[in-house]
Amino acid sequence: MASDTNTWTLFEREIVTLARDPANATAQLKLAFKDPAIIPALCAVMTGSQNSQIRQSAAVMLRMRVKKHWKKISPDHRESLKAVVLQAFQQETEHTVRHSLSQLSAVMVKHETPDRWPALFTLLNQSTKSNNPMDRQVGLLLLSKVVESNPEPFKPHYRQLLQLFGTVLQDLDNPTAMYYCILTLTAMTAYTGTEEMNLMRSLIPTLIIALRHLIKADQDQASEAMEVFDELMESEVSIMVPHIAEIVHFCLEVSADTTLTDSLRVKALSCIAFLIRLKSKTVLKQKLLNPILQTVFPVLSAAPPPGEEDPEDEENSNEDDTDNESPKHFAAQVIDTMALHMPPEKLFHQLMPLTQACLASDNPYKRKAGLMCLAVLAEGCADHIRTKMLSSMLQTVCQSLSDSNQVVRSAGLFALGQFSEHLQPEVSKYCAELMPLLLAYMSALNQAKIGHVTKAFYALENFLENLGSEIEPYLPTLMETMLSALSNAENLKLKELAVSAIGAIANAAKEKLVPYFLPVIESLKGFLTDTRDEMRSLQTQALDTLSVLARTIGKEVFSPLAAECVQLGLNLTNAIDDPDLRRCTYSLFSAVSTVSPDCLNPHLTAITTIMLLSLKSTEGVTAHLEEDKTFVLLDDDDDDEAQGDTILDEEGTDTVDPDIAGFSVENAYIDEKEDTCDALGEIAFNTGAAFQPFLESSFQQVYELRDFPHEDVRRAAFVAMGQFCRAQHKVWQENPTEADHQALQKLLGVVLPSFLEAVHSERERQVVMGVLEAMNAVLKACQGEALQSPGRLQDISQAIRDVLKKRTVCQDGGGDEADEDEQQAEYDAMLQEFAGEGIPLLASAVPAETFQPYLNELLPLIMNKAKLSYTVADRSFSVGTLGEILQSLVNVSGGRACAGKLSNQLLPVLVAGVRDCDSEVRNNSVFALGALAQAAGPLVAQDYPMMLSLFSNLLSKEQDRRVIDNLCAALCRMIMSNMEGVPLEQVFPALLARLPLREDMEENKTVYSCLAMLYSQNPALVLSQIKPIVSASSHVLGTKDLDTETQNTLVMLLRDVAQRHSQEFEGAMKSLPAEQKMKLTGAVSQS
Repeated sequence: MASDTNTWTLFEREIVTLARDPANATAQLKLAFKDPAIIPALCAVMTGSQNSQIRQSAAVMLRMRVKKHWKKISPDHRESLKAVVLQAFQQETEHTVRHSLSQLSAVMVKHETPDRWPALFTLLNQSTKSNNPMDRQVGLLLLSKVVESNPEPFKPHYRQLLQLFGTVLQDLDNPTAMYYCILTLTAMTAYTGTEEMNLMRSLIPTLIIALRHLIKADQDQASEAMEVFDELMESEVSIMVPHIAEIVHFCLEVSADTTLTDSLRVKALSCIAFLIRLKSKTVLKQKLLNPILQTVFPVLSAAPPPGEEDPEDEENSNEDDTDNESPKHFAAQVIDTMALHMPPEKLFHQLMPLTQACLASDNPYKRKAGLMCLAVLAEGCADHIRTKMLSSMLQTVCQSLSDSNQVVRSAGLFALGQFSEHLQPEVSKYCAELMPLLLAYMSALNQAKIGHVTKAFYALENFLENLGSEIEPYLPTLMETMLSALSNAENLKLKELAVSAIGAIANAAKEKLVPYFLPVIESLKGFLTDTRDEMRSLQTQALDTLSVLARTIGKEVFSPLAAECVQLGLNLTNAIDDPDLRRCTYSLFSAVSTVSPDCLNPHLTAITTIMLLSLKSTEGVTAHLEEDKTFVLLDDDDDDEAQGDTILDEEGTDTVDPDIAGFSVENAYIDEKEDTCDALGEIAFNTGAAFQPFLESSFQQVYELRDFPHEDVRRAAFVAMGQFCRAQHKVWQENPTEADHQALQKLLGVVLPSFLEAVHSERERQVVMGVLEAMNAVLKACQGEALQSPGRLQDISQAIRDVLKKRTVCQDGGGDEADEDEQQAEYDAMLQEFAGEGIPLLASAVPAETFQPYLNELLPLIMNKAKLSYTVADRSFSVGTLGEILQSLVNVSGGRACAGKLSNQLLPVLVAGVRDCDSEVRNNSVFALGALAQAAGPLVAQDYPMMLSLFSNLLSKEQDRRVIDNLCAALCRMIMSNMEGVPLEQVFPALLARLPLREDMEENKTVYSCLAMLYSQNPALVLSQIKPIVSASSHVLGTKDLDTETQNTLVMLLRDVAQRHSQEFEGAMKSLPAEQKMKLTGAVSQS
């Protein structure tokens, strides 16, 4: 492959120039780079130059040429190139050049698979088995690059490679060789088949020893090598299971060693968190919980170096900054992961003593660690905390707010914010104790440091958001504080916090915020029309709060602004290129669609165009490039002709650029995609027929995101797919054409199978919950239409059964052994609840006899959770679901016979539930017994005496108002289903004595329907009790406690009594207070 000396020296000169100053690559070199003769010339430079920098540059330029134009290289040049590269590799002494040569070989392996390059194998074989340590190291460098570039064709050699690794990993005096060996193993992992499993499994102990030695030699290399564990867990966690204890102990050793780099310790901690996520049962079984906690707590409570602060305590720290890669941050994540994936009873038993010791310490950083620990438990162990320890934990947090040290106070505010977010509704009951503390923080707004104020706002917002009508007494003070901050604060961050807080206040206050609406809107408009860059973050927040106002303030108040809001949003997205701003604009569009969908219709083309661009965009995806891009300039203008070569290789599959070491996606762009999916689904549903022209293109784009790398985007894509089905169903219902019906069936035929596939194979529990919730919404809306396809009912029932039996991938299903443990993580239980909610929806969508065989398989799985050994949440879910199933049978063909058949099986479970010590379980059991009576009617007549006696007993001692309300409703259902079975003279007065309902207002419908039926069939009985009936009616008439239909039923009843039995009616009215008397008279006398 010789070339004339002139070209050679020209290149040498040009390459030197280029390496020094890439921007001035001469036109001559650019032209030469397009000439096919460049290849032999570059080969000559690569093997002949005395200057290592020039040899490396030649290798990189060759690689670029090969990568883009392999098919244009003549066969002779290809063969020569293969020989020259290996020759250069063997004679090269400089590491940087070797590295570039190995990357050149990796690009060639992409095109020229190993079986067509036997010399490569010979070289790899000789070098990796050489007696010379340097040769072995160099051979393993080449091996790691070529396998990383194209792992698949090497599969036939995996056994041989794994045997080689067994030897290399014991070569403890050659850490670099071990490093390349581990990188190769990492690249192979995803492609290993079952036959290599045992070999890989046996390597784990050797791998751990090798990593220990690599840490001593080079911490950066060790940190990269530790990714082998991530890869093993991602693709084949079963390889690690027998060695979990060794891996955990090794990672704990690294986490605890403060002499090591942060990045290495973070790797070790995140590996522990990942293992807990995937294999929490094994971690518990092998008694690893305590050793993990004993190591994690000192990391969590370590003080920062003298003169420094933890990142989150620094004055200018950004709350949204998620790049906190400190060991302390990851130690908290380990505890967070435990809370999400372990049964609370088992976790708290070992965790609380350590937490309490921290909280009682004199050291502020230990107190902070104790509070951080309480904070991260709130999400995963919410039920356990709410029912067993809320009061004492809140007390601890409140005391911390007056701690002498600001670090501790900040942690207390964070914990309070977490409690407010996750421990609802119980935490709101402590309003009287917490609001004064939070308002005290607000009164000192201007004196405090903004970093600390931000944490106070976080706690306040989360607490306010869920207060509902309880916020009323505090509203004037809160709004005065916020409006004053909007108009007076110099600090933009303070304005932003106040705008955000107004959103939280609106969520609780709803239409009670109307008096403050105008000044708030004026401020928001001012922020949204100011185009200065520094306003960006405030504008994003203003859009968010505007969306909340659209949803909460009331249609009448917001509708006049709807069109202006849409225009404002379109102007912003046109003027400013910012993912957060776009995301919040889309959310504003979807909020407007709930109030005034017609305002969006004229703009749907523009809106869907920008939203679909956000879904397609790869902006924010950063490729991590291994080489510097010195030589890109040579290559920038021949992309067009090379297009065919770059995208597809010869087999027609996508190629991966070996320059790219990985991808990362900025959080803002992930959030943008997630919120775009959510908004698009809601807009499609609310705008109905107007959205039809955009449905298919929107669906296509969203459907492609179901495999997106980030789980939040996958979840949002599935939810939006469900929304599109409901939107299409609504359009078909409003205008039942055959074309719309076919479109609906086509959509369901794609969406439901993809839901079922995700339930079985998706690894992230949160995504599966989102899928089940979306599927339930589709079943609820589309009913039997969703089950038209043959086998669909069976497939959905099977998926529900698999979740209830913990057989799906995200439940670690099909793993080590069947898991009969009744204790599980709360989120695991929640996943099963989402699945269980599908059963009553199926029951109401098809005739009872069609569903009966599937119901027979599912019922025992639900009933099993009613045992006392299960948690309150499980028992409540069990009897609640039974009640919903019975309720569904009321309105379907064959439902009565089906309920009658089930009664013997269900009665013992429900009767036990009525006697439960927990009020929610009692409540749901009472509801279910009422539903059984309603569904089975006379078929359970023989059980009426027992049920009545049970209810009578409960009524005499029950304190919980919701249970009493449901008792009244259950008695009404019994009366309506089988009046002859109820001794009305005793039951009816007792029932009326408990009216009006106080908590469960939905049951007013049942109660007043029963009254109307009794009046039509037994007017004398109703007249005998007219006084309590009139009294109860006066409390509910004209209020939101009754829906329109029930209002009408009640008014008709009272009007009839007033006309036919005016004396009795007047008598009953006399004892009412004047205001109620007037209301009742008005309602009855209106025509």
